[in-house]
Amino acid sequence: MSDITLSPSRLVGQVTVPPSKSDVHRAIICAALAKGTSVISPVSFSKDIRATIGCAEALGAKITVDGNTVTVDGTDFLSVGSAHLDCCESGSTLRFFVPVAAAGGVEAEFVGQGKLPQRPIGIYLDCLPKNGVACETSGGLPLKINGKLQSGEYRLPGNISSQFITGLLFALPILDGDSKIMLTSPLESSGYVDMTLKAMKSFGVEVQAEEQAYIIKGNQSYKPCRYTCEGDWSQAAFFMAAGALGGEITVNGLNLSSAQGDRECAEIFKRFGADVELQNGSISIKPDRLHGIKIDARQIPDLVPALAVTAAFAEGETVIYGAKRLRIKECDRLEAVCNGINNIGGCAVQTEDGLIIKGKPTLSGGKCEGYNDHRIVMAMSVAALRCENSVTITDRESINKSYPNYFEDYKMLGGIIK
Repeated sequence: MSDITLSPSRLVGQVTVPPSKSDVHRAIICAALAKGTSVISPVSFSKDIRATIGCAEALGAKITVDGNTVTVDGTDFLSVGSAHLDCCESGSTLRFFVPVAAAGGVEAEFVGQGKLPQRPIGIYLDCLPKNGVACETSGGLPLKINGKLQSGEYRLPGNISSQFITGLLFALPILDGDSKIMLTSPLESSGYVDMTLKAMKSFGVEVQAEEQAYIIKGNQSYKPCRYTCEGDWSQAAFFMAAGALGGEITVNGLNLSSAQGDRECAEIFKRFGADVELQNGSISIKPDRLHGIKIDARQIPDLVPALAVTAAFAEGETVIYGAKRLRIKECDRLEAVCNGINNIGGCAVQTEDGLIIKGKPTLSGGKCEGYNDHRIVMAMSVAALRCENSVTITDRESINKSYPNYFEDYKMLGGIIK
């Protein structure tokens, strides 16, 4: 992994962020589950999306790529007896495909790279064996499953990761009987489950959402369709932060009524004091006097790195809480962003479930760790804009996980990269 050095600068202009990685994952899996051919666009081929395509192919889907369009033929999906699924570093890919492979009775082995083998899968180890699927693991990956998933009642917590709920939601409608998912604790990141239900509905599958529960009729079938993916609000947040910190940026290609929970960032930047204007499909943001605020991150954990570096320059104190799950992402993101801010002259401290950040007009600059985490690298690149000296960040290639062209767009808007 190589370093990247960024000089203080100002980002100005228009940028179109990639399609939502979360939306693309969901569309590809729904399309694979449909007997027939679906067309999905636009798609950005980040490392995580390539992992999902690879796993769908390993389970029998036929997938072709033409520019930013993906065509998925699910006719033979789940017709394989056994499969080896390399999820790379993608938690979504892993947690979505485990129940899906099990629903097809596929004997599957899941492997991964980076921190993925250590990330939690215990919820499946608890609920799948009760419903017909044997799991073999020494705690993380590799994970081997065999047996056919049975319909029935699934009880799981809502505060570990919504990805487990999504995985079961994909799989349960194609089983013979009806099923129910019951949440034993309040759902966090609920926007991601809303996205799942929206994608499933586009492919002809209905789920009834109740308070703390989902009712899933069996014997449903996914129908092929043409699916348009929407822009990624969690990526837009980095450029919105750059606008708030002294630039003038319009982000295009966003759905202002998106199910993505991260669209909340527009409201949060307004609360910081930035000048935010929403138009049809785009959002413009420029600086005003920023001040510290309180942020409940339970529904928006992916926004925390971008919001934390904004807070580092906002007058007064910002308190971010409800973000405990960030400790089990690609890295411990609370520790990573706290260290990053402090290493370039800021003032941040960790709490058990968040951060307390005291803002300063400018930071000194210096060197910080990227932790092989795309969101940490992008966040620190935004902080570099308002530093007195250049900032060097390690692990620049980690952006390939979600936004391979990020630094090209950063430079196009006026960012100075050495």
